[in-house]
Amino acid sequence: MRERILELAGEQFTRFGVRTVTMEDIARLAGISKKTIYLEFKDKKDLVREAFKLILEKDKQRLQFIVDSGDRIIEHLVKSSQTMRERLEHMNPIAILEIQKYFPEAWAEFESFKQDFVLKDLFNVIERGKSLGYFRPEIDSMILAQLRVSQISSAFESGIHGKTGQEIMNMQLEMLDHFLHGIFTEKGRLSYQQQKETTL
Repeated sequence: MRERILELAGEQFTRFGVRTVTMEDIARLAGISKKTIYLEFKDKKDLVREAFKLILEKDKQRLQFIVDSGDRIIEHLVKSSQTMRERLEHMNPIAILEIQKYFPEAWAEFESFKQDFVLKDLFNVIERGKSLGYFRPEIDSMILAQLRVSQISSAFESGIHGKTGQEIMNMQLEMLDHFLHGIFTEKGRLSYQQQKETTL
């Protein structure tokens, strides 16, 4: 039952926003009483945090599979981009804004995911890409990884007002493309272009 509640809550929060969806809405959709939800979750803040924690864990599992693909750096970049695009396509931008503003415990899960997984993964990808000749050898991998994480965050934090998920997704993909072409060698650029044409 807990898993079902979390699945429904995550789906509703990402689709309609967090504040719009009530505990009564989730109980009705799950075919249970509101009391049953409160047996599993202390309050709405607890439910929001756990629902997005589950969403992030699933994204982490998908991305971990890509990470474990070894030295296929360019494929990793393209597939990671696809994962981000799919997430943004199903995320109402207002949900991110509401979590930042009203649900700090849930936002802490996003921050942890960003620092403990995304940043480390980017650093490792850049390091491997340099050793394989895809990225310029002189770049500082940690600074560039931090820059990319900041780009991802800034698109949400400053560009979210009045924008659709599609518009934010397009902004993210454009920034990613710009970022990559700044660090690619010619070998990396050609490989990336070929991978995009066969995958996207």
